[in-house]
Amino acid sequence: MDNLSAIKVENLSYRYPDGKEALRDVSFEIKKGESVALMGPNGAGKTTLFLTLNGLLEANKGNIFIFGVKIDGKKSMRNIRNRIGIVFQNPDDQLFCPTVFDDVAFGPLNYDLPPDEIRKRVKESLEAVAMSGFENRLSHHLSFGEKKRVSLATILSMRPEIILLDEPSSNLDPRSRRKMIETIRNLNATKVIATHDLKMALELCNRGIIMDEGKIVADGVLTDIFNDKQLLEAHGLEIP
Repeated sequence: MDNLSAIKVENLSYRYPDGKEALRDVSFEIKKGESVALMGPNGAGKTTLFLTLNGLLEANKGNIFIFGVKIDGKKSMRNIRNRIGIVFQNPDDQLFCPTVFDDVAFGPLNYDLPPDEIRKRVKESLEAVAMSGFENRLSHHLSFGEKKRVSLATILSMRPEIILLDEPSSNLDPRSRRKMIETIRNLNATKVIATHDLKMALELCNRGIIMDEGKIVADGVLTDIFNDKQLLEAHGLEIP
């Protein structure tokens, strides 16, 4: 891993139209190739942060740089979204096409890639999430765990350099959770994993960031954070 900054956030703040302040002066930097656990109670601002990093929400204040490129309105969004992908917590928010093939091919199709390249990307993405042979299955007929993995494949088909995963192990049975962990471990990308599953975080990440009430309250080596019982309890987290 080199020292190239994959994500750099400076004094980021976001307030929803109803007045709720979801992000408060958030600053951090993530190097290329890092795997970082983003932790905190519900409502801490984790999902809002993801949406601003991906450009789906526009921050009220502050700067975001993706591989040194500033997110600056629509002009930079096409390039940014080709480099950073977000996997939502609920796969039904990500899967909307008739078949698995159509869902995974949707992103590449929108970039006007040749048909052979699209088929190649679908094949490779489904292989990466252990869903080969599911191309013609109806997405809404899959199990929840299968939907989670196909949702990840829809992002992998765009070949992003950064992957944001929002609660990837939530509501999964033990076998599906284990498959998801192994899949994420094998991804060749910078990864930020928003999760309440601290055991999974420990398996996949060396660094942890804790958010609470829209602010970063801890950022450091994950094992050091987990050894601070008082810190975890103060922010609604349990020792794994």
